[in-house]
Amino acid sequence: MTVTASETGAGSASRAARLLSRPVALNGLTVPNRIAMAPMTRMFSPGGVPGEDVQSYYARRAAAGVGLIVTEGTYVGHASAGDSTRVPRFHGEEQLAGWAKVAEAVHAAGGTIMPQLWHIGMVRQAGRGPFPDAPPVGPSGLRVTGVEGEGQAMTQTDVDDVIGAFAEAAAAAERIGFDGVELHGAHGYLLDQFLWAGTNRRTDVYGGDAVARTQFAAEIVAAVREAVSPEFPVVFRYSQWKQEAYDARLAETPQELEALLAPLAAAGVDVFHASTRRYWSPEFEDSDLNLAGWTKKLTGKQVITVGSVGLDGDFLKSFQGEGAPVGSLDNLLDRLERDEFDMVAVGRALLQDPDWAAKVLGDRTDELAPYDAEALKTLS
Repeated sequence: MTVTASETGAGSASRAARLLSRPVALNGLTVPNRIAMAPMTRMFSPGGVPGEDVQSYYARRAAAGVGLIVTEGTYVGHASAGDSTRVPRFHGEEQLAGWAKVAEAVHAAGGTIMPQLWHIGMVRQAGRGPFPDAPPVGPSGLRVTGVEGEGQAMTQTDVDDVIGAFAEAAAAAERIGFDGVELHGAHGYLLDQFLWAGTNRRTDVYGGDAVARTQFAAEIVAAVREAVSPEFPVVFRYSQWKQEAYDARLAETPQELEALLAPLAAAGVDVFHASTRRYWSPEFEDSDLNLAGWTKKLTGKQVITVGSVGLDGDFLKSFQGEGAPVGSLDNLLDRLERDEFDMVAVGRALLQDPDWAAKVLGDRTDELAPYDAEALKTLS
């Protein structure tokens, strides 16, 4: 999918502007266009407090035309939620005051914004993070690799506490001026650990078949839905792949995927954010639909697609210091025009270039820059 500057001509860019510039309503929120910023962990918030640099980081992208900012993952108020003191938290007076200023800055720049609410579960390293004495917890005390970690299986009290932490964070988000929330149920973190049979070996109501494994996430969705206004959008991000298990799959068939998604939709999800490494990859045999396309077809809910948008390069290699050339948007636009999904989340390309949206919407795709992994080291 690599292209040269001459191949990203005015005709293709004009089509991009026409398709991506349309407003979209997510429950009670109107987003000015179809471009979202994908959540990307940055670790520039000492003490879990987002500062002026974080405000500027998100506001610059909103000012350049990103319609919806989905923030980096933010730890909910549970002692075992995270293992870094530099990842922002979405609880605590100082932390929430910092986030209120971020939301204000994004709104002033013309964008909308949602925090991604996060609990990393058994990915957590014991003895680290803002609460180092708290043990890692998960559905069965198993890491994504399938081996026992230094943590423990969650008790019913743990389950109730985590559900409450997500609900409290969502209520705080609405109270301090955010436009919705995204629940992180992807990539092998806590909610995904319950969804996946590889890490969920429970024999109570939270384990068993695919529907039973959705119980925990569905209860979180329902609690969040109850904690916020009816028109406040609730987004659920999920994936087939996991950290350390990139070939893992929650569902091998559309029928299995529908069984997994239906309880979440019924619990109150407004929008699904289907995370893939390459948005152009078909999810199941005998169909060109990607994971987002299948999600919309099976649930009827609005969907955000994501996965190497605007780039042509291996996702994994970007974390090993390799860059990625600019990629064509033609396949993405074809799918958007067919209404396979409703929004497009941009990750590394937008990390590299704060003006990515302005260039695409303004017919300036010849100015797009390749991704350089050095961009991970700064908050520009």
